[in-house]
Amino acid sequence: MNKIKGMIFVSIGAASYGILATIIKLANHNNFGTAGLTFLQYLFGVLVLSIATFVINTKSKKTISATNTANQTAISTAKYPRLKLIFFGTSLGLTSSFYYLSIQYVPVSVGIILLMQTVWMGILLEFFIDRKLVSKAKIIGSIMVLLGTLLASKVFESDFNLNFMGFLYGFSAAIFYTASMYASNKISLELPSLTRSKYLVYGGFLAILIFWNFQIIEEVNSVEILKWGMVLGLFGTVLPPILFSKGVPVIGNGLTSIIAALEIPISVLSAFLILNEQIGFLQGVGIIIILATILFINVKKKK
Repeated sequence: MNKIKGMIFVSIGAASYGILATIIKLANHNNFGTAGLTFLQYLFGVLVLSIATFVINTKSKKTISATNTANQTAISTAKYPRLKLIFFGTSLGLTSSFYYLSIQYVPVSVGIILLMQTVWMGILLEFFIDRKLVSKAKIIGSIMVLLGTLLASKVFESDFNLNFMGFLYGFSAAIFYTASMYASNKISLELPSLTRSKYLVYGGFLAILIFWNFQIIEEVNSVEILKWGMVLGLFGTVLPPILFSKGVPVIGNGLTSIIAALEIPISVLSAFLILNEQIGFLQGVGIIIILATILFINVKKKK
């Protein structure tokens, strides 16, 4: 696969994540609950990814190479790689749950900005886990993200109205999103990308069962909600991991981080076009600052 194709795959994956909040809000407006929708999203993901990995593994068994043998040796010597992924995958389910809850209280354009606090949270996590000094570029980047957040959240506008629950859920989503990003980049790397995605989604599904419990039974009560769940599953738990597993190895993590930032404008634009959410001038400036910061941090990282 060439680099252009890899970039297209990652772009579509990021765009898929970007429209999730708008789909959830539309479903909520049609009186479908968040618990049932989130459950069906991950159930669909579990089923499709399980089938996909089964088919791929069946085919690969027919063409075993020395490289595959080496990979199997690495997997066998690692301690519980699949259980680790399931454990860290719980953060995926909690990210979705808290993010979807946050946009019930704040606009999608604010919800996605709160979620993107993972930029500076990830830098902080890297400092505590890897015990590395944080570069000047990352410190400046963290400050710029916070400034962009204040602008994008309309803090400096006359009609600013702080919704405590919306911000609390949004920041909680960012914390768990940071954990899921860490798992995606650091945990059980000896396993194939799609297999890792499958077990992460398993963990997310488990977290959703525990988090929403009996509310799921109350809300999954019609055929219509199944359609919404399948759409969410397609764009939230199926397309992104499959596309990223194809594109990321070709273009690398640095370029992936930059392209993945497309999630922000796609999320804001879809909310504007479909939900008629208005974007103020300062909000737009804040979003641009955050996008520019993500670009700045990753370009500096590559150098």
